[in-house]
Amino acid sequence: MKYYIAIPTYNGGNLWHKSASAIKNNIDKDTLVYVIDSNSTDNTVCIANDCGFVVESIKSNEFNHGGTRNKAINDHIDNYDVVIFLTQDAIPEAGFIEKILNVFKDEDVACAYGRQLPHDDANPLAQHARFYNYPEQAYKCGVNDIPVMGLKAAFMSNSFSAYRLTVFKELGGFPSDTILCEDMFYTAKAILAGYKVAYVSNAIVKHSHNYTPVEEFKRYFDIGVFQKEQSWIRDKFGGAGGEGKKYILSELNFLAKKYPSWIIMAFLNNGMKILGYKLGQSYNILPRKIVKKLSMHKRYWK
Repeated sequence: MKYYIAIPTYNGGNLWHKSASAIKNNIDKDTLVYVIDSNSTDNTVCIANDCGFVVESIKSNEFNHGGTRNKAINDHIDNYDVVIFLTQDAIPEAGFIEKILNVFKDEDVACAYGRQLPHDDANPLAQHARFYNYPEQAYKCGVNDIPVMGLKAAFMSNSFSAYRLTVFKELGGFPSDTILCEDMFYTAKAILAGYKVAYVSNAIVKHSHNYTPVEEFKRYFDIGVFQKEQSWIRDKFGGAGGEGKKYILSELNFLAKKYPSWIIMAFLNNGMKILGYKLGQSYNILPRKIVKKLSMHKRYWK
């Protein structure tokens, strides 16, 4: 199975250096690693070049979560079977390529994502988020699983994912202009078209964020915007089936056992998530100037 790796970058810093080194150590010398860089002002491009990656630069204001990844695929779609996406802050572990590619032996699988474990410096909230959202149990799901899984069936993360390119072409790819969640958009389309999605828990990267309460607010504001703009996904898949409540209870249990001093911060973070999400779903009635201030992805609001 012929594959290549695609990575959008922008001022990747030290994590990008670690990620690029790990990628280089896990690929053959003739493997294409295609980097689309948004005019980084640090040494991101130099790191990529030193590793032998192919770099294409775009203007930073041209970046879009969906459109830029479409470009990364369309530039090579006729020459490969699968594309593996990583983000610049995801550090892959040994065997990540072979393990995620293996699931594509099932021809019904349109896309897959791997397990994300927390970075070494992850705070307790970031640790729990990864342990909860990326468990040890692998799965495949399709349209028949929607009644049980709800919105969770369409979960996907382009921090470490893989797509079958024939199906990608058939379904029209990612939305060309989206604030985020281009991966969920595509996964939902794939499931409704009769394909399967796979979670490959033995294919692993390290990836996490120590978000502040304000950053959580902004991130969930953008998620609310996406859900408002793409309301068909919730119409077809339903809600998360009480997943939010389950997450909070799991987080409190985790913190009570290991990091009780973080419980207050957890309540603050979760409150900001809920507030951000609710406001994001009402973004269309807010002044554009306010919307841009509340959003994490400000380049979206041109």
